[in-house]
Amino acid sequence: MMMVLLACNNNKQQAPEEEENSEFNYENFSTRFAEVSLPYQLTDTGLLKNTDTTGIRNASFAASIPDSIKKKLFGKTTGIKLVPIAKFQAPDAEQYFIIKAVSGNKKAALLTVFDKEGAYAASFPFLIPDARAETNQSSSVDKSFSISRNINRRTKDDVVIEGKDVYVFNNEAKDFILIMTDLMDDSEQELINPIDTFAKTQKFSGDYTNGKRNMISVRDGRTENERNVFIHFEKTGEECIGELKGTVLMTSSNTAAFRGTGNPCVLEITFGTNKITLKEVEGCGSFRDLKCTFDGTYTRKKETKPKANPTN
Repeated sequence: MMMVLLACNNNKQQAPEEEENSEFNYENFSTRFAEVSLPYQLTDTGLLKNTDTTGIRNASFAASIPDSIKKKLFGKTTGIKLVPIAKFQAPDAEQYFIIKAVSGNKKAALLTVFDKEGAYAASFPFLIPDARAETNQSSSVDKSFSISRNINRRTKDDVVIEGKDVYVFNNEAKDFILIMTDLMDDSEQELINPIDTFAKTQKFSGDYTNGKRNMISVRDGRTENERNVFIHFEKTGEECIGELKGTVLMTSSNTAAFRGTGNPCVLEITFGTNKITLKEVEGCGSFRDLKCTFDGTYTRKKETKPKANPTN
């Protein structure tokens, strides 16, 4: 009888306020998702019609989702409801969770990954419906765990234009890497900077751009000799996209180097007066398309200072 009572007590669902303030429990979190098999697909229509309302209220889990993603989706970082949709697992590896995110009348889907030990790894904007009647969107995961974001747009001439971006989860980098793009018209969407909320007090920390779709974001590292960087470029004339996120080491007062883990990629960064010059020293093909390189020069973006409150 005692064992039965203990089991019942352990399986009892937490009250909302208890869940919100309790320590995150991976096992309890995982059991709230329906197991699905691959390939898996979610459409914008399916997401918008989803009526599940039982939310994930755990504050520590909600805080693990980067603020840059929340701001991109909803323009804010709080007051976002998270609802479990589905889960699937790579053999003897990481577990994937599809989560509906809701704020007001806006809905989106996130893909969150935990490693095989049950530790949080990364989150990704899986599906972002838009308000345009001429577009249809869907996102899918195939049996090889490649993640595709697809968009179909019908023109005024009744021609359907298709586009697709394909990502994979990189366990070493704990991040999603873009591996292929098929002319997806993403020009109206703002780039998501995964390190946007990191501190930027060290020398050279800031954002550097070269056009609307090319940027280097530099943020503070753990020591004076380290910097966190996020690099994204789109060379449209060459139909080439590249992206990486990682740590660079200062090699002199105005140079730094990035060396990939488990691959030959080496980038050399030279900091100038309000600019960055990037040179690909060794092949970084695992982070970009094959027709181009990371080489380029970026100009520091002027920061907008908040307006001072008027005095009474």
